[in-house]
Amino acid sequence: MKKILLSSLLALTAMVCLQITAQAQSYQKGDKLLNLGIGLGTYGAGGIGLGGSFEYGIHDAISVGVLGGYSGRSNYLGAGRWSVLTFGARGSYHFNELLKLDDDKIDVYAGLGLGYRNISWSYSGLGGYNDSWGSGILFLGHIGARYYFKPNLGVFAELGSGFGTLQAGVSFKF
Repeated sequence: MKKILLSSLLALTAMVCLQITAQAQSYQKGDKLLNLGIGLGTYGAGGIGLGGSFEYGIHDAISVGVLGGYSGRSNYLGAGRWSVLTFGARGSYHFNELLKLDDDKIDVYAGLGLGYRNISWSYSGLGGYNDSWGSGILFLGHIGARYYFKPNLGVFAELGSGFGTLQAGVSFKF
């Protein structure tokens, strides 16, 4: 009876330790990652935009998902208006294991994607003008990092995120 009890206790301890180890990793297969933030230096319209991305972990170092963002701005005393809508698909490689980063609060990643950017602008002043020059399919690239304050809540920053030069905000892991 003591052997069964001791074996059960050891098995339970091992399972708890393995579960803690699995939760301690900053990224792993099966994770669902949601980034919501603001974009600085948005393409086409300048100024600040809103956007985000959602990715699903298909491998211990690879995630795939979607992105979207919007920015708009009036200028020329309200007579001119820009708006940029970007959406697409993306994939990321998570470098923690490759770089041997043991910190469970940091996730360093980079990736590529394919998207569509719709740029529209109008000028209602003298002569009026509407156009969508610059719209089309685009190749995307990003490099970024997440820092988790809690196991499922953190902050992120990305360069080249698809609709802005720099995007930063809140990150959720499910």
